[in-house]
Amino acid sequence: MSIIRNKTDLKGLKRSIQRGGGLKSTFKKAMGLYRREGMPGIKRRFKMAVTAEDHRISLDDKRTDESIAQMKTLLNNFAYKPLISIVMPVYNTKLQWLSEAIESVHKQIYPYWELCIADGGSEKQTTDCLSHWQNMDKRIKVVFLQENKGIAGNSIEAYALAQGDYIVMLDHDDCLSSDALMELALCINKNSEVDFIYSDKAVFSDETKEILDYHCLPGFSPDFLRASNYASHLNAFSRFIIDEVGFLQQGYDGSQDYEFELRVIEKARNIVNIPKVLYFSRARQGSVALDPECKMYAYETGRKAIEEHIRRIGYEGDVEFMRETYSYRIHYKIQGTPLVSIIIPNKDHKQDLKKCIDSILTRSTYSNYEIIIAENNSEVKDIFAYYDELKNEKNVKVIQCGGKEFNFSAINNHAVQFAAGDHILLLNNDTEVITPNWIEEMLAFSQREDVGAVGAKLYYADDRIQHAGLVIGLAGFIASHYHHGNDRRHTGYMHRLIMPQNYCAVTGACLMVKRRLYLEVGGMDEVNFKIGLNDVDLCLKLRDYGKINVWTPYAELYHYESLSRGLDTTPEKSARLESESLFFREKWKLFFEPGDPYHNAGIGY
Repeated sequence: MSIIRNKTDLKGLKRSIQRGGGLKSTFKKAMGLYRREGMPGIKRRFKMAVTAEDHRISLDDKRTDESIAQMKTLLNNFAYKPLISIVMPVYNTKLQWLSEAIESVHKQIYPYWELCIADGGSEKQTTDCLSHWQNMDKRIKVVFLQENKGIAGNSIEAYALAQGDYIVMLDHDDCLSSDALMELALCINKNSEVDFIYSDKAVFSDETKEILDYHCLPGFSPDFLRASNYASHLNAFSRFIIDEVGFLQQGYDGSQDYEFELRVIEKARNIVNIPKVLYFSRARQGSVALDPECKMYAYETGRKAIEEHIRRIGYEGDVEFMRETYSYRIHYKIQGTPLVSIIIPNKDHKQDLKKCIDSILTRSTYSNYEIIIAENNSEVKDIFAYYDELKNEKNVKVIQCGGKEFNFSAINNHAVQFAAGDHILLLNNDTEVITPNWIEEMLAFSQREDVGAVGAKLYYADDRIQHAGLVIGLAGFIASHYHHGNDRRHTGYMHRLIMPQNYCAVTGACLMVKRRLYLEVGGMDEVNFKIGLNDVDLCLKLRDYGKINVWTPYAELYHYESLSRGLDTTPEKSARLESESLFFREKWKLFFEPGDPYHNAGIGY
């Protein structure tokens, strides 16, 4: 489908080519973007080019009198007006960049701030600039060091000046939006005991001030954060949490912020994401924003920080740096060899079931499992002949699930009663294993005490993505598959298709959960979700129980979706789906009003 529809779009295409450094360079970059995100990514970036004038950073105050009055009213109504300390390390910064960074603080709508700067022995023009700003506003504090102590060292010296209730870190060449601190203060007033706040950010061109990309972030996702420092800038930390875990540490050059964040999330009482662009990161020569290869040492210190983090929280494992995406993969050590009970509901469909069972038996590298086929009113003879064949497999058994009507929840609940495993693996009969270590990859997460459900990465037969996590309430739908329909080779927005992360829910087509947890939350709802939405409901019950749900891209299967029970196209099935949907919306209405915490509407798809 063409994305060029009018003269404005054509103008946007020309602008894209100019920004990309010519036709050849632009085409190469576009192909790289397509490999990561597919057509949705191309359309997202093209839309930015079409509306380039709306995507340009400006330090000019363009607020209206009405908006200023609204801000003042809001400020006056704050029950708590925290002092916010901005910590900035400086060393021989280009004067224009330094002035723009300081000016972005000076123009904040929120007045209760202090800017704490530590200069690491810069040349005279830099120190003169800092002295000028220090004399202009008493809220700007500067300490002039005799030598450069690096980012961490200079930041520690700057932090020593801070008196604030919350600490924000600002790079010496980046900028804050004029409402950044106001949004932080609003967030602090709305959320009790919040220790860590982060926002979306934009990357802008140093030459044109044009926005090159937006980083639209999900709500707090600890497993995503352990794979990539997605929550870097704008960050705010409470004085309470810094007193608890300490501030930046030396020895983590390039990843000092990341190492600090990992310590923070271990003790933080409340972590909140503000889905607004409050921080502007400058893309310049020698910056990671423009070239991740320029500071490869930072990825080694990042890997070291993650290894130390997982040890502190009680897990064992090795951390691997993934150079293709500049991210990390944790190989958690599985404790012991717990029995996994794979439950597969089935009615007829011998060929589908056989393909599923054969793939488990012949491809799985994990051996301590049992397969429980929950037989439900089959009518064709060949399936019973196949059941007889399976009697030769010592770890496969068939149980009978009676009942006149099809009730998927009841079938699974009944089968769980026959399961001997510590972990339950719910699996559709229309699936086929791809990755041999799929059980290990899911078990690595399921064994963790903080984890509820674990989902897998599922593909259609043509290698398009069927499941990569669920989003609740998007565009009016109950539950939508994230990155649905993308090519298997795509890495996704911010490479999210190839990194473990947390979602509110994962599909029950392939879902692992501790047997104990399954029973403690009541299993699947046999009354209100007999056929559909039972898996989503189960995941949300696990969240309510204080657990997080995890999706992993490292357990891959084909899913030939609804081959067994068919699609909901008959009037009777449609009525049932409508009834289940209405009940779900009422039961979990809090997910539809503020929106799914793991989805950021700024992504655009």
